[in-house]
Amino acid sequence: MKEAYTKKPNYLISTFNNKCPRCREGYIFKGTNAYDLKNNVKMHERCPVCGQPTEIEVGFYYGTAYVSYALTVAFSVATFIAWWVLLGISIQDNSVFWWLGVNSVLMILLQPLFMRLSRSLWLSWFVKYDPKWKEHKLEEPERIVKEQMNNW
Repeated sequence: MKEAYTKKPNYLISTFNNKCPRCREGYIFKGTNAYDLKNNVKMHERCPVCGQPTEIEVGFYYGTAYVSYALTVAFSVATFIAWWVLLGISIQDNSVFWWLGVNSVLMILLQPLFMRLSRSLWLSWFVKYDPKWKEHKLEEPERIVKEQMNNW
């Protein structure tokens, strides 16, 4: 009997939805609201669906600062181009300063989303999708020192 064909979940959609990169089904964050600032970056220790650890090694998420920086630079470039095309940029009428102000406010408002997305992207670059995750044994990270977890 043929195995039922299951469509591979889209990488970008599952990453933007903060799903586990291994199974692309379970959520990696405990809460779904990015603007619950007390619980914004609280993650499950393991994926609730496949059991994939979300922290591969101590200090694993320090690298997300680079990802968040790249996301905010890309966002700023996109808003600059949109402002330039739609409204025009000029120093004489202060439109460049209006863009700076609007862009700054938007980046502050979107920062919780950028933080979550950067963590989701970072994890997805180190944990690959496994379409047969139910059959394959989960590889435990070898660099976790339980005594050093959450020491900062």
